Amino acid sequence: MITKQHKEIAQWSIEFARQNGCQDARVSVITAQNNSFEYRDTQLDKLQQSTENKLYIELFVDNKYGSFSTNKIEKSELEAFLKSGIASTRYLSEDKFRQLPDPKRYYKSKGNDLDLYDKSFDNVDTGIKLELAKATVDEILGTNEKIISVSSYYDDGVGAEYMIASNGFEGETVDSGFNISVSVSLKTDGDARAESYWYDSAVYWNDLKKGGIAKVALERALRKIGQKKIKSGKYSMLLDNTTASRLLSPMISAMYGVSLQQKNSFLLDKLGQKIASDKLTIKDTPHLKRSFGARWFDGEGVATQGRVIIDKGILNTYFIDTYNALKMETTPTIASPSIIQVALGNKNFDQLLQSVQNGIWVTGFNGGNSNSTTGDFSFGIEGFLIENGMATTPISEMNITGNLLTLWENLVEIGNDPRENSSWRLPSLLFGDVNFSGL
Repeated sequence: MITKQHKEIAQWSIEFARQNGCQDARVSVITAQNNSFEYRDTQLDKLQQSTENKLYIELFVDNKYGSFSTNKIEKSELEAFLKSGIASTRYLSEDKFRQLPDPKRYYKSKGNDLDLYDKSFDNVDTGIKLELAKATVDEILGTNEKIISVSSYYDDGVGAEYMIASNGFEGETVDSGFNISVSVSLKTDGDARAESYWYDSAVYWNDLKKGGIAKVALERALRKIGQKKIKSGKYSMLLDNTTASRLLSPMISAMYGVSLQQKNSFLLDKLGQKIASDKLTIKDTPHLKRSFGARWFDGEGVATQGRVIIDKGILNTYFIDTYNALKMETTPTIASPSIIQVALGNKNFDQLLQSVQNGIWVTGFNGGNSNSTTGDFSFGIEGFLIENGMATTPISEMNITGNLLTLWENLVEIGNDPRENSSWRLPSLLFGDVNFSGL
């Protein structure tokens, strides 16, 4: 946790840097505590506990910029560290666009709490956590003759940050997280193994699912047995809520200032234009309490706010930080989204599945890439053939190809089933006319 001493060190560092040649500086003091355990079958395979105290400073010296970090945060050691950092920065090339944000854009605390820290974190006994990891394996180990191995992984952490900038920003955050996951490997009739996983995450210990995770992983693995290629062609494509992010991610990345400034984005000059089906509306909702990704300010200290990213298929905003905004001579927005939410439809996954007569339900992606400049993509996939509203043949070693703008224009329907244990709260998505390559 952040202490009074941590804050004093950060404030002293700012003043010391300015007294020794910096025009501006931004300092963060970061503390963290983490625990992780892994069980492989009946054996505890890994147990790790760690703590961290770090000071990170950004120096703005004569139109030059340098960033440095250290885990030695005593004044006696920081003096030499800061002087060395300032001297090193003076050797760098000038970059007049490296500036702190306009103070008017900074978050001003009103004392509100996003409820991101479980105060019982230190009271959850290590033995209870170990028992959860072991019980997750025991849930399925030995229940099916096809099981080769089962592994469970538990981790948790609490982190805090105090950040100040020389032109007036001051902010503090603290958050916690708990995660449990399990993977299972099965023998099949051939040489290949059928493998799958499942997981749950929560900001609060009491919200973490304590049972059923392994059964879902086993069910997902069993469904993979007998995977094969099917005939190439155009199919409807159903993405469940665990895979939808794979095809949204390159769209969001193309909205970042660094991609736009370097002209390495297929969404360059697309602001205000239609880039997807009118069924698609996406919002950034940064102030959802007790949620992963919630925050009052970004890494620059700029205040977050709710914003519509895509409005009925029309691109409504970019994510442009101070640096790239100055280079592009445009107005900055925010460095990155916080919590992405999609306007939901009225069907759950099963109803979407039943509506597909000839399609493929994609349950996982296996490699591939997309071209950030053109939007062309090729991804390896696995999943199931859908025939007359039912998942039938398990498939693998197939690819989907096309262009992301065309793909999202062919978004047919949106589910009502977002996963809420993620900062990207995406539901199932149904696309039409997707090119699948197989036999």
